[in-house]
Amino acid sequence: MSTDTKKRCAWCGTDPLYMKYHDEEWGKPVHDDKILFEFLILESAQAGLSWITILRRRDGYHKAFAGFDVHKVAAFTEADVERLMQDEGIIRNRLKVLAAINNAKLFIGVQKEFGSFDKYLYSFMPDGVPIDNKPKPGGIPAATAISDAISKDMKRRGFKFFGTTICYAHMQATGMVNDHLEDCDFR
Repeated sequence: MSTDTKKRCAWCGTDPLYMKYHDEEWGKPVHDDKILFEFLILESAQAGLSWITILRRRDGYHKAFAGFDVHKVAAFTEADVERLMQDEGIIRNRLKVLAAINNAKLFIGVQKEFGSFDKYLYSFMPDGVPIDNKPKPGGIPAATAISDAISKDMKRRGFKFFGTTICYAHMQATGMVNDHLEDCDFR
């Protein structure tokens, strides 16, 4: 029997992996481009799937995508695509695999233009700082005007599998927004 009496956002349920992610990562500001790239790959892979499906494969993605080294992923070849299509540790969707490689190349371009991907993302944020929404149950949006603007700009740049809903999930995952409920112990 669990003695954990901490209050959490209901979405993480009782799955230990989901709870750990909720408690230690979700909503916590990240400014490291390597981690931002990791979440770009993971969130893009999530499109149409549940986040727990991707979390359970996170180690597989880490191995398959060169430890989330953006330069190595950007240099992946057709042989790497074929290798990834056989890798049971990831979601074997060719369009998502190709998008990850494409997005790595574009990520590097954004870094060169803005100095870092983090600076690019935060250029969309009011005053360049995270937003603390303090939502009530049922009050967490799937997208916002900011995620609309970021995803629209990224689409214009050629990024794939990064619509406004995925963008908002990325913002939550990397702490650009804190959507932990008001009564959550992990705010």
